[in-house]
Amino acid sequence: METLLSVRAALFFLFLWTVTFSQISCESSTPQILITSAERRIDLMSPIVKAYITLKVENMGASPASEVLLAFPPAQAEHIALLKAASVEGKRKKKTHVELSINPTESPNAPNGAKLFSISLLKPLKSGESATLEVLLILTHSLEPFPAEIGQSESQLVYYRDSALMLSPYHVKEQTTYIKTPTTKVESFTRVDPTVRSGTEIKYGRFAEQPPYSFSPIVVHFENNHPFAVVEELVREVEVSHWGSLQITEHYRLVHAGARHAGGFSRVEYQSRASMSGLSSFKHLLAILPPRVESVYYRDGIGNISSSHLRTDAQKSQLEIEPRYPLFGGWKATFIIGYRVPLQDFLFEASDGRRYLNFSFGCPLMETSVKKLIVKVVLPEGSKDASAVIPFPVEQHFETSYSYLDIVGRTVVVLEKDNVVPEHNVAFQVYYKFNKIFMLAEPLMLISAFFFLFITCIAYQHIDLSVRKS
Repeated sequence: METLLSVRAALFFLFLWTVTFSQISCESSTPQILITSAERRIDLMSPIVKAYITLKVENMGASPASEVLLAFPPAQAEHIALLKAASVEGKRKKKTHVELSINPTESPNAPNGAKLFSISLLKPLKSGESATLEVLLILTHSLEPFPAEIGQSESQLVYYRDSALMLSPYHVKEQTTYIKTPTTKVESFTRVDPTVRSGTEIKYGRFAEQPPYSFSPIVVHFENNHPFAVVEELVREVEVSHWGSLQITEHYRLVHAGARHAGGFSRVEYQSRASMSGLSSFKHLLAILPPRVESVYYRDGIGNISSSHLRTDAQKSQLEIEPRYPLFGGWKATFIIGYRVPLQDFLFEASDGRRYLNFSFGCPLMETSVKKLIVKVVLPEGSKDASAVIPFPVEQHFETSYSYLDIVGRTVVVLEKDNVVPEHNVAFQVYYKFNKIFMLAEPLMLISAFFFLFITCIAYQHIDLSVRKS
């Protein structure tokens, strides 16, 4: 009996030793990333916050590393509009950037609900090798107006919340954070030793030897009178006609998302004291349209708005529009912009015989963010096998619309995306198959309709429908 117990005990300890050794060997073979240097430059010049992050990483493990993880606090992650990463190769004038794919991921070890993103490297980072990565982070709705309501002659103050230390799942050997404000008027900011303020820039660091997931919350309270123009919803309809043009119609619901306007509005004060009254309001918007636009119009629910200016050149068209009234915090406006462009500038034929539309995604209004963007591409009747190619994730589905003389309806490719910024205004493609015989459908229908109308008229003239005795 004692022999049996001793054998079981020996087997038990052998099992524990095997499991422990396998865990140790597994941990030793796992890539171990060290961030030797991290620099963040946060731009608070406009309502859209931009952070430029430069990371120098080194693989300290025994096995190659094929990815690098980024971590963000949950309150910040929900406001991410765009996240891009690139690998930097070469130095100075010979420096090149190679874009890398980045996708959300999960880790059971992330504390306090931190959101992780994985950067896929072009080639695995071997043991002892290092690489330089550059990351662009764009945040929307991250500036909080305080006070929440201001008068017509008051400046707009906002809060920005972040961390003096970059949240990272890796050990950071050295890091620095720079925050740039629009003006030198900063009400207050959190001081973390060492902190240096010079003009419009606040520098946190340099911090050395920070363990993983280090966090040091900071708050910056500063003046930002930049117009907080936010499009709550933009519906853009692109109608493709093989008879020579594209018709674009854009429906806007615009709001000033800054500090709400308190009290009454004085038009006299607004016009006579333009440098002091309504500093955070705006009454002009600039839209960048394609070149060679035609039949441009701008109207709202009342009718056409004539206070707009169009400037065109070979590269682009600029439409400066002015709403019927200046927009203060909390005020809204709805309007429509429409125009036509030549078909040959945007419709092409692929090598496999399919046709494809190459148009721009995003909002044409400068320095605005869009909460919800809906792009509807209306293809000609008879189009088949439609598909869209977009360089970032969007929701896609198909609809059917009917216009004049349509029989089976037109295929509509619907693309939807939330939290859109100007950097999303890039080209996308919609591929489809189309038989040219369908171009004759509507003319034949018109010819047939007129033919039967004439036959009816002739028959009516030659038939005697009067009632009389024989």
